[in-house]
Amino acid sequence: MLATSPIMAFVATVNSDQSRAFYESALGLRLVSDDPFAVVFDCAGTMLRIQKVERLEPHPFTALGWQVADIETAVSDLESKGIAFEKFPFVEDPHGIWTAPGGARIAWFKDPDGNTLSLTQFPEET
Repeated sequence: MLATSPIMAFVATVNSDQSRAFYESALGLRLVSDDPFAVVFDCAGTMLRIQKVERLEPHPFTALGWQVADIETAVSDLESKGIAFEKFPFVEDPHGIWTAPGGARIAWFKDPDGNTLSLTQFPEET
């Protein structure tokens, strides 16, 4: 039943103005609407609803992630906009890019509410 229905993504914010600026300006997402319940963006055809809430305790794991073709360029671009990437003890790369055993390269950062976001570059298939 749902296999042919578009999926929507959700995260939450306690400061919608700050969150809107981050997702719209820093991440470059296209704003669809901003109403009393959510700030809504289009992410390459997927609806992202940033729910306006009074309290938020971010999850300790990734909430949203984007697949990118060139992770170094994507990380550099976001760093130039003031976004700091997480530095984990198991990651030696100075920009926080980790190479998973399967070859995927991943970097994590947080939105203004502390939601963990990620970039992933999958290995080219041969």
